[in-house]
Amino acid sequence: MKLAYFVHDLADPAVTRRVRMLKAGGAEPVVLGFRRTETAPQEIAGAPAVDLGRTYDARLGHRAKATALAALSSGKWRSLLAGSQVVVARTLEMLAVADAARRTCGLGVDLVYECLDIHRLMLGHGAKSKAMRAVERGLMRRARLLIVSSPAFLDAYFRPYQGVGASLPIQTLLVENKVLELGGPGAAKRPARQAGPPWRIGWMGAIRCRKSLDILTRLAAKRPDLVEVRIHGRPAYTEFDDFEAQVAAAPGVSFLGAYTAADLPAIYGDVHFSWAVDYMEEGLNSSWLLPNRIYESGRYGAVPIALSGVQTGRWLAERGFGVRLDGPDQLETFLDRLTPEAYAQLRSELDAVPLSAFSADEDDCRRLVDAIAGRPAQPVLRTDETGAKAKLVA
Repeated sequence: MKLAYFVHDLADPAVTRRVRMLKAGGAEPVVLGFRRTETAPQEIAGAPAVDLGRTYDARLGHRAKATALAALSSGKWRSLLAGSQVVVARTLEMLAVADAARRTCGLGVDLVYECLDIHRLMLGHGAKSKAMRAVERGLMRRARLLIVSSPAFLDAYFRPYQGVGASLPIQTLLVENKVLELGGPGAAKRPARQAGPPWRIGWMGAIRCRKSLDILTRLAAKRPDLVEVRIHGRPAYTEFDDFEAQVAAAPGVSFLGAYTAADLPAIYGDVHFSWAVDYMEEGLNSSWLLPNRIYESGRYGAVPIALSGVQTGRWLAERGFGVRLDGPDQLETFLDRLTPEAYAQLRSELDAVPLSAFSADEDDCRRLVDAIAGRPAQPVLRTDETGAKAKLVA
């Protein structure tokens, strides 16, 4: 199945993971998108990539202009998109571009909307927010399927704000941000680091939360005997006054740069805990998301730390592992009282969770592509975690 995939950032590692899933599920994607880097990749996971130009974090006006220009010029992709059997758009801005391309290029095929975050602009009561929701609602009326990465996005936004399931008839699909493991499980969970202070916390992925950086650097400066912090990923520098200076000034805090999927076992195996707290859009998107890091840390043996009152904390509680704090003021007390025996128990609870909670395989990829194509879900045989028997999974 040829598939046109419109994305907001060709260089986003999560886009690469999704393209790998689409290919493993039987699709032949061509990827069109903007980029947040100086140069654009020529291909993504073996799929051809088309650069639509550069956009920037926190510059919504520029992105809106770039989106409009891409939509208006979408007819030039007619030959590239010919034969596509479905069009998928990741984020709202790309939904507008994808819908324009679908119509301009004469593609009488389904449109699929993939939403991984709810921007605060979509939740206001002013004219701009209402206009944005109206645009999204109008585009969603032309789509057959809505893909989300957290059930809270449906419960807190798409159902009450956009009428999904009531006035807006669109199918929905939950696809969590799990670690992609094709060809069977890869590296085993790493042996736990030697338990005892200083306790090492890893903050991985999209580094965009100013409050989290303040919490971690202040505690590291106050208690170098108690905590060390390792930061890996891509900082959103627009969210911080001076990210590099703040990290450099805090003893025991290190920023170690970007990483690839191949680095996950090493970077999570190097820490005791994974920081899965986000305040960037506190009470809104930060309360609803399920970040990559909870799946990565669970898969590779770092105990996640989250807030108990948000979706991340509820996800951990339902599976019976992780540290759930009522607030950041509890972090120092928790670590101060933590014993090697108590940490071993936390790690034991993590190890008891099936790997399928953290990782996706070929069967998951096929189900995703079937849903995107509008095909009925097929039951599959999956081997259990021990490999001893197979069970039927819907």
